[in-house]
Amino acid sequence: MAVVTEPPRVPTRPAPTGRRQPRGLVTTFVGYAVLVFFALVFLYPFVIQIGNAFKTEPDAAANPLSPVPDPLDLTSFQRLFDGTSFPLWMGNSLLVTVLVTLGRVFLDSLAGYALARLRFRGRAGLFAAIIAVMAVPGVVLLIPKFLVLNQLGIYDSYAALIVPLLADAAGVFIMKQFFESIPVSMEEAARIDGAGVFRTFWSVVLPMARPALITLTILSFQGSWNEFPHTLVAVQDPSLFTLPRGLADLVTGSLGSGTQYPLKLGAALLATIPVAIIFVIFQRYFVRDASDGAEKG
Repeated sequence: MAVVTEPPRVPTRPAPTGRRQPRGLVTTFVGYAVLVFFALVFLYPFVIQIGNAFKTEPDAAANPLSPVPDPLDLTSFQRLFDGTSFPLWMGNSLLVTVLVTLGRVFLDSLAGYALARLRFRGRAGLFAAIIAVMAVPGVVLLIPKFLVLNQLGIYDSYAALIVPLLADAAGVFIMKQFFESIPVSMEEAARIDGAGVFRTFWSVVLPMARPALITLTILSFQGSWNEFPHTLVAVQDPSLFTLPRGLADLVTGSLGSGTQYPLKLGAALLATIPVAIIFVIFQRYFVRDASDGAEKG
């Protein structure tokens, strides 16, 4: 007669009650507290900038760290537009930034695609040279830039502000790495249909590189809008100053005596707005394209 034995019972854990343990609550609270603290440390200088831009000169000098203007005053902005060349600097910055951004997006894309897809002699060495350029501090190139601009005869002109910035090594690197992630089969189908190299790049590959293009647009706009060292060696005519060069002129005391915090910080506030707008707008499209790509993958 066979004896049937019951399998040993495995003790079961009680079902979770939905309540966190005290240690988990403390860890979460401490983590959020640390994040909030560093967020306030990071944002407080911007709050101070906004507050002082709307103060009177005596209030800003007496309470520079107070974010609340007392009383609220718009005189600094009126003086900025009536007593300085701020509108001219803004116009020069817009012109230079738009042209440089368009040039970088187009030329960096072309160079990145050539390095990613075309096979030619010296391709590896050229890419290594681009990586080496990224490692060179920009201040080292200031004197060579001045000598080249002077030799070409474009020193102290809009061309001197725009042409040397039309392409950059970082943008070429970003586009090359992204193009290499696109399947080659997409291009082979276009070539079977008779499309050439440029037509394949323009009509097939470039639309697929939208996230990289948006990233490059943000970086190019921000970099060219805030570019200051290059303007030091490119122009000397005050009518060609961009916003960073003009703001540096204000900070160094071209307005005369006194701290003039409201005027200087008001100019810095207005100079920050275009970059913030571009970043917010393009970040939304970038996040959406990245999430769509992850879902398709």
